[in-house]
Amino acid sequence: MIVKVTKPVLEIHDLTVSYGKNPILWNIDFSLPHGVLAGIIGPNGAGKSSLIKAIMGLLDVNSGYVRIFDSEMNAVRKKISYVPQRESVDWDFPASALDIVMMGTYHKLGLFKRPGKKEKELAIKCLEKVNMSNFQDRQISELSGGQQQRVFIARALAQEADIYFMDEPFAGVDISTENTIVELLKKMTKDGKTVIVVHHDIHSASRYFNWIIMLNLHLVASGPTDKVLTEELLQKTFGGKLALLSDVGDLIKQKGFDPLKN
Repeated sequence: MIVKVTKPVLEIHDLTVSYGKNPILWNIDFSLPHGVLAGIIGPNGAGKSSLIKAIMGLLDVNSGYVRIFDSEMNAVRKKISYVPQRESVDWDFPASALDIVMMGTYHKLGLFKRPGKKEKELAIKCLEKVNMSNFQDRQISELSGGQQQRVFIARALAQEADIYFMDEPFAGVDISTENTIVELLKKMTKDGKTVIVVHHDIHSASRYFNWIIMLNLHLVASGPTDKVLTEELLQKTFGGKLALLSDVGDLIKQKGFDPLKN
C-alpha cells in the first residue's frame, strides 16, 4: 500500500541506488505530507540508512529523483537537518557539548562570521530541550552514548530546520533517553516540523510514529500507521524473519491506534 499525497513535503520518484553492480534500493517511489513523524522500518540490510543518505545527497543515485519542498536538495538545504548514526561520528573530537550544538547555527552565519550571544542562547535552549543543560561544558568524549545522542539531536534543533532526517537516533540509548527523544519528536511535529526516522524496532513503531515507510530493498508500503502496519505488509517486509520477532500479534492488534495521542 502506497498512500498518495497532494502537495508533499518530500517526494521520491523511481529512485535506484547501487553499490557497484548490486542494487541496494530499487525503484523507490513515495511521498510524505507535511508535519508527520515517519518511521522507516525493515530488516537489516533493507536499505533504510541508504535511503536517508540518498535523500541527503550523500550517496549517488543511478536513476530517479528526490524533491523536498518541491525543489532540489541544494536549493533548500538550509531547511533540512540530518542526524547520522552515532557510530559514524568521531567522538574524540575536542569540543564541549555546547560547542557541538552551536555548530548547528553555522549555516545561517555565513563563511566569515562567528557565533555570538544569540547563537549561544539558542544552543543552551536546545540543550535544555534534551535535558542536557547541566553538561554543556563537558567534553563530548566524556559523555555516555545516550548523552552524546541527545547532544547531536540538540545540534539538529539549533539548525531550526523544517524537515529532520534521523538515522537510528535510539540506537545505544537507555529507555529513559529514548522516551525523552520520542516526546521531543512528537512535539516538533505538533509545531509543524516533519521528522523522518530510521528505526529498527517494529514493536515500538506503532507507538512512536503516525506514518510508516516499510522497506526491503524495494518499497513495500508508505502511509498512516493504522493503515499500513498490518500482518500482510509486515510479512512482505520481513519475510521469514518475521517469525523470529515476538509480540507481533500484539502489534497488529494496535491497528487504529493513534501514537500521537499517547
